[in-house]
Amino acid sequence: MTEHLSAMPGKPTSYSRVTLSRIMTAIDVNLYGTVHGGVLMKFVDDVAGAAAARHSGGTAVTAAIDEIVFSEAVRVGDLVHAYAQVNWTGQTSMEIGVRVMAERWDSAEQEPVRVATAYLVFVGVEVDGAPRPVRPVLPETPEDERRWREAEIRRAHRLARRRAIQAHRAG
Repeated sequence: MTEHLSAMPGKPTSYSRVTLSRIMTAIDVNLYGTVHGGVLMKFVDDVAGAAAARHSGGTAVTAAIDEIVFSEAVRVGDLVHAYAQVNWTGQTSMEIGVRVMAERWDSAEQEPVRVATAYLVFVGVEVDGAPRPVRPVLPETPEDERRWREAEIRRAHRLARRRAIQAHRAG
């Protein structure tokens, strides 16, 4: 398998970038009159999945949501854009970073507002569901390199947390 991985040509970060946009409607609201967090979570997962599939050249599934932070409420009528890219790749997994911005319907000339940020882990899978190797991502800019390093920190924390929980359960 290692020979196969080293033979896989990498793709630049820009290759995986995906943007999805939609106008939020009355069916998206929660009891407080703003867009339900679950609607935004699905939107984040959709754009991350598109970036993961593009980069890996096939099916990729959500394995974990490392973090999602909602920083501003989204309202009905807002035009919301979700931007995703592959930040980091391992043998079969990828971290996808997502930034969600809203253009306010009642102040369209103002700058879009950041409403959420998320980091998700996807795994490339075969038709039978078995993990498959994914090609390396090749950071192109200092920003891409920063994202790579921060993704490695999140991965190390995720793995350390898993080991600590397993050790606790083992007694």
